[in-house]
Amino acid sequence: QVQLVESGGGLVQPGGSLWLSCAASGTFFHMNAMGWYRQAPGKKRELVAAIQRGGSTNIDPSVKGRFTISRDNAKNTVSLQMNALEPEDTAVYYCYCNARVGSAVEAGRNYWGQGTQVTVSS
Repeated sequence: QVQLVESGGGLVQPGGSLWLSCAASGTFFHMNAMGWYRQAPGKKRELVAAIQRGGSTNIDPSVKGRFTISRDNAKNTVSLQMNALEPEDTAVYYCYCNARVGSAVEAGRNYWGQGTQVTVSS
C-alpha cells in the first residue's frame, strides 16, 4: 500500500559525495518514521539514519558528521546527503518508512525500497 521510489546512488571516489532521495506513494493515513538502511556483502542490514515526522533524527555513529538526513512531510520524501564518503560506506542502501495504512490508530507497518548500490572506490 506504500511504494518507495529511490533515486541516486552510483560510483564515487573516496572523499566524494552522493545524494539519495526517496519518495513514498500510495494510500496511507499517517507516515511515521522514514530513513535509510544499508547492507554490505557479508554483513547484516544496519540503520544508517532515521528521521521522525517532527524532525528528530537517529544517526549511526560511523556516519555522523558526514551524512545528513532530511524529509519533506508535504511531499512524503526523505533524502540522504552523503559527504566524505569512505570505502567502508560501500553497500546497498535501502529506503525505509513506517506508515499506518489500514487505520488511523493501528500500529504502523514497515516498507522498503528496492535498494540502490553505492560504491566508493578509487
